[in-house]
Amino acid sequence: MIAVGQKLPDGTLHEFYEEETAGCSVGPNAFEVSKLVAGKKIVIFGLPGAFTPTCSAQHVPGYLANYDALKAKGVDEIWCLAVNDAFVMGAWGKQQQVAGKIRMMADGNADFTKKLGLELDLTARGLGIRCQRHVMVVDNGVVKHLAVEAPGKFEVSDAASVLKAL
Repeated sequence: MIAVGQKLPDGTLHEFYEEETAGCSVGPNAFEVSKLVAGKKIVIFGLPGAFTPTCSAQHVPGYLANYDALKAKGVDEIWCLAVNDAFVMGAWGKQQQVAGKIRMMADGNADFTKKLGLELDLTARGLGIRCQRHVMVVDNGVVKHLAVEAPGKFEVSDAASVLKAL
């Protein structure tokens, strides 16, 4: 598993765009993690899946509610990472009203999640390989803080806990 002090592994994540912007087309766009994190402080919170109960009712809303406080602590970006496709992450982001605040980063095949060592096997529940619920603070590509939830828990990866760690 990735640890504090380590550099994030190379990987590609996808993000859905509803409107064309400079360099990004409508639909899923691929991004190299190393390029996205260069020179930035980013809070990345990972969760088992879009539209799931705890993720939708607590995890994402908590980061939205604490957006200004996180920015005041020097956070440049907030990412939500899940093993879902970019279309699902885009639809969930729209439903959660995250535009301009939280980037909904899709790891459709769990490739990046596996490189982090944060995969969660939920095949017995019909969900396949997912991402463990966690949060990390990444500064210029290096992990400065990491908190991984125990199975079934939501105690250390919430926005309030990250604010205390910053």
